Amino acid sequence: MLELPTKVHDEARQGEAYAPFAGDGNAYSRHFYIESYGCQMNFSDSEIVASILGDHGFGATRNFEEADLILLNTCSIREKAEQTVRKRLTEFRKLKKYKPQVLVGVLGCMAERLKAKFLEEEQLVDLVVGPDAYRALPHLIEAAESGHKGVNVLLSRDETYADIAPVRLNSNGVTAFVSIMRGCNNMCSFCVVPFTRGRERSRNVESIIRECADLYASGYKEVTLLGQNVDSYYYTPEADGKPVTFAMLLERVAQISPELRVRFSTSHPKDITDDVLHTMARYENICKYIHLPLQSGSTRVLQLMNRSYTREWYMAKVDRIREIMPDCAISSDVIAGFCTETEEDHQDTLGVMNYSKYDFSYMFFYSERPGTLAQRRYKDDVPEGVKKQRLQEIVELQGRLSRESNRQDVGKKFKVLIEGASKKSDEHWMGRNSQNKVLVFPKDGYELKPGDYIKVTVTDYTQATLLGEIVS
Repeated sequence: MLELPTKVHDEARQGEAYAPFAGDGNAYSRHFYIESYGCQMNFSDSEIVASILGDHGFGATRNFEEADLILLNTCSIREKAEQTVRKRLTEFRKLKKYKPQVLVGVLGCMAERLKAKFLEEEQLVDLVVGPDAYRALPHLIEAAESGHKGVNVLLSRDETYADIAPVRLNSNGVTAFVSIMRGCNNMCSFCVVPFTRGRERSRNVESIIRECADLYASGYKEVTLLGQNVDSYYYTPEADGKPVTFAMLLERVAQISPELRVRFSTSHPKDITDDVLHTMARYENICKYIHLPLQSGSTRVLQLMNRSYTREWYMAKVDRIREIMPDCAISSDVIAGFCTETEEDHQDTLGVMNYSKYDFSYMFFYSERPGTLAQRRYKDDVPEGVKKQRLQEIVELQGRLSRESNRQDVGKKFKVLIEGASKKSDEHWMGRNSQNKVLVFPKDGYELKPGDYIKVTVTDYTQATLLGEIVS
């Protein structure tokens, strides 16, 4: 069942278990196992947790049966994720019957909301740790080992984990995610993030630059700057008191090396400024791609969602992006069937999609989440059958837009960063261009490797992929 997003979810990675990092020569007496669910922020947080656990003698494993500590990093955005986590916890409880010393814990966004259920009512876990309390994990583990429940779900006003170097547990060695801020101040009525991750706080700028520079020195060729709303990044150094905006941060990361690609996710339309757009246009290595969530094309529904912009304002922002960067790709989030949505509202959404000509979108129907403003204020009154029908129309329209976008790329040459072999064939490479489109092309005997840049001519396309060949 398709449901509501507020951040982009990579469906192929949901429930992914992290592997031990390459080249780890340490011998560990204890092992941890982590599955991650939700948006990329959760996957990034799992890398922070791995670093903390590694410093306290735990090594990673992908076999939960050999783990001494099992953790699920959870997401409250989608009902399906909660159902999956609960099912997994039940499976892990069975493991404890013949391995009673193993500890099971829940991390992340579900922790605060469901701590009583998981700990007391259903007795599924030994640890419940919120997204701002990962530093406390070693102490909470000690408490759980002594028979007490380890709980810390307090939100912080200043925690950014700026001094912790994440362990890149499941990396391709080419692309990496760098968290630049935590929390969110936007009170979108459908979203639980402000309640599960707290208020916005921006990470120390120098720690971000240092992490990105270290990644480049280690062979990485692309970083994605992560935040619930990266455009609202704002950090004031104590040294000189001169504020650093997101545009300024973006420029400093781009200046590390022209060989280091820079992406970011996610933007709120109201916060992506001309300064950001001009900075993107000025640097070739800042990727020409913006994820610009629409949610609804109806001004009336946008007001109910508390999105802080109108239909016309959003379309003007799309115009501004195209004006400053004609080659910029735009993707979006679209919700079908929000509270009180009419057929006219739905047609407004299709209209904005047609106007914006998204290269791709993440599309869902509205699913009421406990604790949100929408749950308290509005009735979820659009029948599920209507939601599904409207979603299907949105999906079909985006399919046409994606195919048309890819058709227009046939014959063009793109600079592609090779990420690895194609999933379907070891005889083909897979990489992405600046616009975040996937390109698949034959290796053709060239001496190339992941992390190399190569020029590729597009010869064909599918709805999701560009097909090409290396420019000799």
